[in-house]
Amino acid sequence: MMQETRQYVLDILREKSQATVDELVSNLEQRRGTPITAVTVRHHLNELLKEQLITTAELKHRNSPGRPQHVYVLTEAARDHFPNNYQPLVNHLLEQLATSLTNTQVNVLFEGIADRMAADASVPFLSPIERLDFVVRYLNEHGYNAKWEQNNDGFLLHTSNCPYHQIAENNRMLCEMDMRLVSSLLGVAPRLLARISDGDAACSYFIPNATLVVT
Repeated sequence: MMQETRQYVLDILREKSQATVDELVSNLEQRRGTPITAVTVRHHLNELLKEQLITTAELKHRNSPGRPQHVYVLTEAARDHFPNNYQPLVNHLLEQLATSLTNTQVNVLFEGIADRMAADASVPFLSPIERLDFVVRYLNEHGYNAKWEQNNDGFLLHTSNCPYHQIAENNRMLCEMDMRLVSSLLGVAPRLLARISDGDAACSYFIPNATLVVT
């Protein structure tokens, strides 16, 4: 019930754009069919604030005596908590690309996307170790769950989560795009050792000592 109530709060804020505690209490009672106190609503709001799913936009003055109330609104992060049609849309787009373009044209398209992503990352002038740290931070910020380690021959970069896993299983072009992205971020083309879409636990890349240089 607790998680359900918080989802109700998000639903109400999406429908109304904003709401005070009093307004949420009234709407929640209608949806739940049971009474709820302002104290309980504030508890749920505090949890949603901690998760950065809502924020307080302004203070709203009451029509009756009393202190002004905070007005709560959704953050951009809350959008992920609502149903969407992204995956079918992307699947259809990829299928249409595959049937409308040649393999070379598709490869050029996704290489361009990877290069644009790497350019947006703005990799600074760094030592090899600092560059690996930068690449790992960038990949983690984009959902890859990345880490690196060193062995006698060079470095291993692992990404244990694929942000496109539901799509990449049937679309190897996304795997190739990731390879291009990692190469652009590192400044060198690594050797692919393992791939999640092949059933491995992680995508793993090997970078020999001699190739990872300051750029």
